Amino acid sequence: METRISGWRIALGAVVTVILAFLLLPSLITAVISFGSSNQIVFPPTGFSLNLFRRFFAEEGWVASTWLSFRVAIWSTLLALLLGIPAAYALTRGSFPGRRILALFLLSPVMVPHVAVALALYIYFTEIRLTNGELRLVFAHAIATLPFVVVTASAGLRHIDPALERAATVMGASRLTVLRRVTLPLLTPSIIASGLFAFLISFDEVVISWFVARAGDTTLPIKMFSSIQFEVSPVLAAISTMLTALSIVVCVIVATVQKEARSD
Repeated sequence: METRISGWRIALGAVVTVILAFLLLPSLITAVISFGSSNQIVFPPTGFSLNLFRRFFAEEGWVASTWLSFRVAIWSTLLALLLGIPAAYALTRGSFPGRRILALFLLSPVMVPHVAVALALYIYFTEIRLTNGELRLVFAHAIATLPFVVVTASAGLRHIDPALERAATVMGASRLTVLRRVTLPLLTPSIIASGLFAFLISFDEVVISWFVARAGDTTLPIKMFSSIQFEVSPVLAAISTMLTALSIVVCVIVATVQKEARSD
């Protein structure tokens, strides 16, 4: 019996390994291409060079688009945290009529196709005459990342014993003091994780950005998509490698923060 279970585990491990390798293979190939010495997308590369990374910083538009994406991701993440953390607290700790409907509404940007969300935001911004392209992007990305903040913060709140908050209240602490001295410190790992995920999602958003951005407000994903349409620039390989590295760094930070939180 134990031999049969061990055999199933080995087979399952092999299948999972093959699936992960299949998913990672395109990123690995792109990373190898990005360090090639050719000015074209060639695999396998003919030599080793950082030329494509130098071109990213030298060619017009790439750095400006990256900086715009970075600013939009920072501000939209802060806005999503400002709205999402109180919403998660209300949904997790509160009990009021319409709580499930409110939760469904806050999570709707994930369930509705991004094209539909993007079109709705475009029409809305046009109706209210919001002409600032960067501000439109910040609001749109905050709406798109808000569900991830709510879900992550809600999961963190469920792991915080409500008895700790009640005990602080019994000892004479006000609600604000309980929130500031008890709840928020315990929730910090979830806040960091949700903020990092929101930043990464905003930085990588292309569909909503394509709809709501105005002429001249070209984020990095939009510029990459345009480059694929009109010219297959080899710089895309270097950008993809940097974005993959950014994603790995974010995931490592999130895993480290959550591991330290569990150990505490």
